[in-house]
Amino acid sequence: MNDRSSEVRRIINNRLIETGEKERLKEKLKNRLTESGWKDDMKAHAKDIVKERGLNQITVDDLVRAITPRGRESVPTSVKQELLSDIKDFWENHVRNEKN
Repeated sequence: MNDRSSEVRRIINNRLIETGEKERLKEKLKNRLTESGWKDDMKAHAKDIVKERGLNQITVDDLVRAITPRGRESVPTSVKQELLSDIKDFWENHVRNEKN
């Protein structure tokens, strides 16, 4: 990632935190993932891994490492697009306009 991109991310993240928008977006993401069935799918996947490896043979860190790739890949495109759109709108309305 280049310096300009890092700086833009830092600015957006700081403004998201300052305005409370980050918490709102996190809550929205959580709701959309639940509505889409993603959360149930991940829960079932985690249970399958625990059954496969054995409850006493797996740590929380092992489980997180095992389910993370599928979790990232299986987030519905519509959820990703909706959040990206919200962040772009936030950028236009709260960050970019302040610079002009």
